[in-house]
Amino acid sequence: MDALHVKWFEELLGVENVYADKAHLLAYSYDATRTTYEPDLVLFPRHEADVQAILRYCNTHRIIITPRGAGSGFTGGALPSNGGIILALEKHMNKILEIDMENMVAVVEPGVINMDLQRAVEAKGLFYPPDPASEEYSTLGGNVAENAGGMRAAKYGITKDYVMALRAVLPNGEAIGAGKRTIKDVAGYNVAGILIASEGTLGIITQITLKLIAKPKLKQTAMGIFPSVKDAMNAVYKTMAAGVTPVAMEFLDNLTIRAVEQKYAKGLPVDAGAILITDVDGNLDEEITTQLVTIEAMFLANGCTSFKRANTAEEAKELWFARRNASPSITVYGSKKLNEDITVPRSKLPELLDVINAIAQKYEVKVPCFGHTGDGNVHTNVMVDGTNPEELEKGHKAIKEIFQATVDLGGTLSGEHGIGLSKAPYMTMAFTEGEMELFRSIKRAFDPNNILNPFKMGL
Repeated sequence: MDALHVKWFEELLGVENVYADKAHLLAYSYDATRTTYEPDLVLFPRHEADVQAILRYCNTHRIIITPRGAGSGFTGGALPSNGGIILALEKHMNKILEIDMENMVAVVEPGVINMDLQRAVEAKGLFYPPDPASEEYSTLGGNVAENAGGMRAAKYGITKDYVMALRAVLPNGEAIGAGKRTIKDVAGYNVAGILIASEGTLGIITQITLKLIAKPKLKQTAMGIFPSVKDAMNAVYKTMAAGVTPVAMEFLDNLTIRAVEQKYAKGLPVDAGAILITDVDGNLDEEITTQLVTIEAMFLANGCTSFKRANTAEEAKELWFARRNASPSITVYGSKKLNEDITVPRSKLPELLDVINAIAQKYEVKVPCFGHTGDGNVHTNVMVDGTNPEELEKGHKAIKEIFQATVDLGGTLSGEHGIGLSKAPYMTMAFTEGEMELFRSIKRAFDPNNILNPFKMGL
């Protein structure tokens, strides 16, 4: 990058917040996709005023900016694929500014770690439900930018359901507020809704106001073992139709069960077609008991061969072990994981999984599946040898067919990971040209010079 630009940023931020050395460029060149693109410069803004000045300067000089939280994304949304500046928000803009007990909201900066907020509000008897698998390290700014979900989505929803208001800086340097701290607000366009899941392409989020709820006093975990995925899916539908909305309802297919057992030897039933793991919560013992009795009855009526309740926190942890370690375990099937988070209406899950199995056989690849049956979100993992170009080509062909099947079943390309770079080529499968042009026109309205995270999301 031009030395004059670097000098201007150093004068604004101090040399301790401007880095062009190889170590920093490498450290901010990758995310969970393991794809790398080096930026030209890494900047650490200290507050919103810094973000405004940086964007105003970059907009004038047509310098590309990619915002970044923890870099934990699975689709390349935070990768500097066109060079330019990484705007790293985790170093300074990481404070919980307020926990408002009376209105049950929290006000945070974008660099706050998800779990840090959960712990802070739970200490006061409140609850922030969105719990992405990356909750121990992903930032709330990134969660909002990707509209992150998690295992509790079946009952409590996802990030968008808790965002009441945002502050953001537009590419021209103007700071805006979107939304209010009020429960009701129908004045003006829903700009906050547009910024949520925009993957840093429209503005830089500098402050977030999040809704909190009262924390349930009790929680219990149970697990059911099924002879087939179809039996497990039927059990999910019947459970919810019976009036129980579990906090989480997670499944693992046979390939995933076998992978976890091979890696960790936890005594899992390797001949099972599927495992369902569920949590229920509430404030009364009777409430918990009633939910679990109903779940057990629905599971057993739909082929469950074994049902186990956790009676202690340690037992619950053991029941959840397989699900929480599914992702690292399936690497036994290949060095490269083409990981997608497709989502269909819950009733379509058995059909989708049948199609995925057929595609796996067609291309002779292993495709272990696990995920959130409660909301129709399946983590589909096409496993290949990353060093073999033919294997990679087969894997990408399989992914394309899986995406098409998902769309044909009324589903979406992504339930929580976003589009970023990796899914951008498939956007035209899911959207008409008119819809894509609408997205592009929104991008132009916010960012006419295309400096902010350009070319992500297929735009």
